[in-house]
Amino acid sequence: MGYPRDIGVVDLMIGFPMQDKKAVYEYLKRGMRDSESKEEFTFPAEYMFKDVPEGAEEGVDPIDVAFGEMDRFNVAAGLFGLSEQAIEAKRRDPKRVHLSLEVDPNDVIGTVTKIRKAKDRHDIAAVTVFPSGCLPQVPVDDPKMYPLYTTCIELDIPAVVNAGIAGPRFPSSCQHVERFDQVCYDLPDLRIVMRHGAEPWEDLAVKLMLKWPGLYYMTSAFAPKYYPKAIVDYANTRGADKIMYAGYYPMGLSLERIFDELPNVPFRDHVWPKFLRENAQRVFNLEDAA
Repeated sequence: MGYPRDIGVVDLMIGFPMQDKKAVYEYLKRGMRDSESKEEFTFPAEYMFKDVPEGAEEGVDPIDVAFGEMDRFNVAAGLFGLSEQAIEAKRRDPKRVHLSLEVDPNDVIGTVTKIRKAKDRHDIAAVTVFPSGCLPQVPVDDPKMYPLYTTCIELDIPAVVNAGIAGPRFPSSCQHVERFDQVCYDLPDLRIVMRHGAEPWEDLAVKLMLKWPGLYYMTSAFAPKYYPKAIVDYANTRGADKIMYAGYYPMGLSLERIFDELPNVPFRDHVWPKFLRENAQRVFNLEDAA
């Protein structure tokens, strides 16, 4: 069968073309120390990517552009970061647009309050955290993270947490994959999804996913030609229910590049429907996705 072109894909990391990328990532500059990152890059991990999608043109509706790209590549639904723009997009097409909330757990009570309000007002499907990008950094297994995790359990939504070496030039030990082991032990009812690769500890990520039922992996920020071999092999064997597609449009990858490369990923036939759609629907409660 190979890559199935008739499946309406669920993209777990997608956004709208930005008119000012530097402004979007301004909040991360507080933790940057090298001048290239602070002064020259349009986004913090720019050194890692080529052919980054252009920003939105003046007078063009970014929502229309994103929906057009989704139509072009049969992306039926996406997980967008909560913003006024995303709220408007969800109003236009509620089955196509699902929302996630990015938080900094340093404000423990404030974070829990934000999550509850976002779930109540906007029915968010996930909470996301970038441990290396918090200031100060908050390790995956830090006590400050636990109120966030328990709130996710109570609201029946997954926590999506960066794993592995950070793309921006920040220290990364707070995102070491080994830290997920303790969290999964302490909170067996939590659904937690590793974001952004887990490299160079992808073999350990596989070991932990075998061990813990609630631990998952999404392919965000990786072009398909660079999906880690350990992840592809795991999906083809015992991990077909654990690996989920996520892109990185428009932050660093175009949908055109992603979907040109996807058919060359050596997934077995039974993996594709789960990878492209079914696992995301189950883990993120997106059964009503378009």
